[in-house]
Amino acid sequence: MELASGRLVTLAGDDFWPASNPASGAREALRVSSLKLPLKTFPVDVPILGQSAAWSWGPAPADERFLPPRRAGDVEVLASESALIELARCMQSAEWPSWEQHRLALAALAFKVRPGIDRLLIEDHCRERWRQVGLVPYPYQLATCRRVIRDMHGRAILADEVGLGKTIEAGMILKEYMLRRLVRRALILAPASLTWQWYWELKEKFGIAATLQRSEYDWERCAVVIASLDTAKRPPHCDIILGLEYDLLIVDEAHKLKNARTANWRLVSQIRRRYCLLLTATPVQNDLRELYNLVTLLWPGTLGTYRQFQQRFMLDKRTPRDTGTLRTILRTCLIRNRRGPHTIEFPPRRVHALPVELSPPERQFYDAVTGFLREEYRRRGQAGILPLITLQRELVSSVPAALETLLVILQRVQETEEKARLSELFDLGKSLVSVSSKCDRLLELIGETGEQVIVFTEFRATQQYILWRLEQAGVPALGFDGSMSASKKEWTRQLFRYRAQVLVCTEAGGEGLNFQFCRRVVNYDLPWNPMRLEQRIGRVHRLGQTREVHIHNLATRDTIEEYILYLLHEKLNMFQAVLGDVDAVLARLSMDRSFEQAIADIVLDSASPDEAKARLDSLAAQVDAARDAGRGAELIDRILG
Repeated sequence: MELASGRLVTLAGDDFWPASNPASGAREALRVSSLKLPLKTFPVDVPILGQSAAWSWGPAPADERFLPPRRAGDVEVLASESALIELARCMQSAEWPSWEQHRLALAALAFKVRPGIDRLLIEDHCRERWRQVGLVPYPYQLATCRRVIRDMHGRAILADEVGLGKTIEAGMILKEYMLRRLVRRALILAPASLTWQWYWELKEKFGIAATLQRSEYDWERCAVVIASLDTAKRPPHCDIILGLEYDLLIVDEAHKLKNARTANWRLVSQIRRRYCLLLTATPVQNDLRELYNLVTLLWPGTLGTYRQFQQRFMLDKRTPRDTGTLRTILRTCLIRNRRGPHTIEFPPRRVHALPVELSPPERQFYDAVTGFLREEYRRRGQAGILPLITLQRELVSSVPAALETLLVILQRVQETEEKARLSELFDLGKSLVSVSSKCDRLLELIGETGEQVIVFTEFRATQQYILWRLEQAGVPALGFDGSMSASKKEWTRQLFRYRAQVLVCTEAGGEGLNFQFCRRVVNYDLPWNPMRLEQRIGRVHRLGQTREVHIHNLATRDTIEEYILYLLHEKLNMFQAVLGDVDAVLARLSMDRSFEQAIADIVLDSASPDEAKARLDSLAAQVDAARDAGRGAELIDRILG
């Protein structure tokens, strides 16, 4: 091995005597010392320094002779004649180098054989664990880990597009620092719905024993703490955190720090830390100041004061100037991996429309309730539209869900005539509780596929009804909803993975956990908000999914559900949209009301199906225009090039 400008001299005793030893001078020297040969095994893996061994740190003597090099693991070991002679002399006279010399030599060797940053310790350390859990780190993830540690000094914004594995990259960086003994105490702040996912990812993929913060004592007691940002910013927790010093701080969903006037930003800016990672797919959305605030959290002063940043890099809040210089600065602290051949290609999605024909009694109930809703909409207008939207959505989901809202409305109504009509509708619905053409079609699908299936619905009443029907049919199924604790969610997830065939999930229940081991999603009812649809599919169609994903959409004919499917699938192609694109498209829509309210206006105010379809086409055209306006024009991508 090279050391400075000289050679590192070591001896491994007996193992380094070849059968035909050219270093006869060394043997002769040992004979002169009256020592028996060969030497007993005497393994030494540090430099042998004698009284005058200073030359080991400089050029070796010109006449120095070495035995043939031998490898011990990753270290090339050389035994020199002079070292052997010096060792023999020391053994005979009991004159040994000082312990300080030995300690320094050991430290020098350890430093020399430690891999450089280009070679990550985690690759060897976690290889077997990754094989067991089925994780294959992508080259761009390993490259990100190296860049953060080597070039960015542990302070970076990880801005990969949604679904490319920012959590995995952050876990790699944390583990690498821990292996290098540069990080012991770490704090991870994430949305409450994601804390358990962080805990499981770190434990399963990296063997990191993190603690989910439950009490104010956990902050100081535990080395690696995972907590929600909302909890951390409240007293007494924030006071405890600010009194500690962390080696590494990780903030997930860091776009919540884009406003420097918020408690979130103030807390993170005051936490004492050596290294810091901010994770967000959207470091800037509507204002370049958002980007300035994030960079300032990492490296205060890098972009100057905000006024200086404005003058140098902003034409207006969404238009950068001098993008070349700004790009150069950002590349020292921000990494953004985008989909493409150099990152990953997700497996394809297959979309299946499953039309459902309502039975005559179901059709009668649907038409009667829809007629009532349209009359109420014309009477109330926008002021009372929200409960009408809820009831209309429940109506195509399940009769039990619609009955719950009908009962609430019935109990509030004072007018005798309206109360009588609602009572009639309620009684009609009660007679249909055990009848569901849609659930019959779901049971057929589950029997046909024979695979694990995740069924999504927006309503708890529908969820309970589906679970009841599955139990009657003898299908092993589990419920998953927002009322469950994080630990119970994870327990249910594992139970579904290994024991059950069907998981019936509500909207809130599906947040925060991933189900890449399953590839079939059933939309029992269709959300009117495309973002919720994307979130559903994203539970299975994300990083780690290796199989083709199948999306089954149940839609009853000649109902609002058929219109929604027509809008989302045929007109907007939302089921094939890239994860993360939908929210950006909707953000660019210039509408004075929500997307859901726009759909409700069309459905409840249209005089005929043809009029409703024409108005949905118009809404789809607006979304297409917003999508076209954003292609290739996302602010952060324009800056980074």
